[in-house]
Amino acid sequence: MKKLFRTAAVAAAAALALAGCGSGGASDPSNVSPTGEVKAREISWLLSRPADGAVINIMKKLADDYAKDHPGFSLNLITTPDRPSYIQKLETLAAANKLPELFDTDATPFAQQLAKQGKMVDAEKLLKSLDVYDDYRPSALDYQRFDDGSLHMIPFQFELEFVWYNKALLQKAGVSVPKSLDDLPAMCTALRNAGITPIAIDGQDQWPLERYVAYQPFRDAGPDFIQKLKKGEAKFSDPAGKKTVEWLASLGKAKCFQDGFSSQGYSDAQNQFTSGQAAMYNIGTWELPSLATDKLNPTVRDDIDFFTLPTTEGSVTAANEFVSPSGIGMAVNAKTYDPLVSDFLKFALEKYPSEYAATGALSPTTNVETAVPANATPLYKKALEMANDLGDEQAMPWDTQLDPTTNGRLQQELVLLVQGNITPEQFTSTMDSTIAQNAPKFFK
Repeated sequence: MKKLFRTAAVAAAAALALAGCGSGGASDPSNVSPTGEVKAREISWLLSRPADGAVINIMKKLADDYAKDHPGFSLNLITTPDRPSYIQKLETLAAANKLPELFDTDATPFAQQLAKQGKMVDAEKLLKSLDVYDDYRPSALDYQRFDDGSLHMIPFQFELEFVWYNKALLQKAGVSVPKSLDDLPAMCTALRNAGITPIAIDGQDQWPLERYVAYQPFRDAGPDFIQKLKKGEAKFSDPAGKKTVEWLASLGKAKCFQDGFSSQGYSDAQNQFTSGQAAMYNIGTWELPSLATDKLNPTVRDDIDFFTLPTTEGSVTAANEFVSPSGIGMAVNAKTYDPLVSDFLKFALEKYPSEYAATGALSPTTNVETAVPANATPLYKKALEMANDLGDEQAMPWDTQLDPTTNGRLQQELVLLVQGNITPEQFTSTMDSTIAQNAPKFFK
């Protein structure tokens, strides 16, 4: 990774020096209004989204509509849904200075490096120039921002993450919805004693477990903790860090997650919950079609509900502040940004929100109303309405915040901690050392 960044930096410097020689290329990432003739050609979008998902299907349709008035135009969708493989491809293309006109990225440290190298168009200026900026939910845009507040990605989704639960299983175990995160270990113990798996989790993909390490610090110290931790300005040995490490260890001791969770995937976890084997399942509104329509197993359908991230005693964030991501964003390559790319984006971004909302999904904008499917249960509308009362703060997923080396090590150590293979002290020592070794070099 370090070698890749050195290569990327050299390639970026050369690219910026030559960008003015390209055909219609805009070397200045703040130039969001390129002048000249709109010449139809193929443009490419490097994506990390489900190939049959709403975002891709809608953008395919809009590209076809645009091509009707611009013969010769086409949108080449280069899809790699598997996120680790996608990140590797993105980094390789960036290092070779071969990024396409459009490409997906989270607001990661790596993406911020690209922005600093002038490889990404200023998305805030772009959206304002297209007169659509004010239509976007502030939290959807904020999720895409870098630490300095700059915006270089455009959101195409807006999601809310809840803890879904089975009322009948909680009742069987004699427990109720937790009022505090600190109630979870005892709740898990009661569920286990009743012969019920407390929480179904996708352990293979690692990001679901990483969500849990972010919860206690977000409640105890607010969103600033991860901003400081990732730069080595805070530690797991600090009070907020120590609390989350001990809490995670207690979740493991209480056997909160299904047996063998680390080798089970996304569909495994969902099936455990929807079949009534697990009491809780932490997932976002992208799964509303599976959890809040008649597609849900009828034997559990009437027992399903959800709650938002519990607070804690002395919490500095409110109950209506939790994980509300706008998904992976789309960046615009500054080098290849020309009148055609500008004109297509204007066409697509004006029409996209209504098309997306019609699928039953929350739009990243507020100028459209989400269509509730005819086969929806009452939970569907209830979930959508939660977007109308969000606080100003949001819990950022840590996998988009930490440097790649630290993030990889954290994911490994979290599994070991929750499985009881290492102690909280060992976890803390390893992670504080890893951050100290990597953060200063990465965030300089």
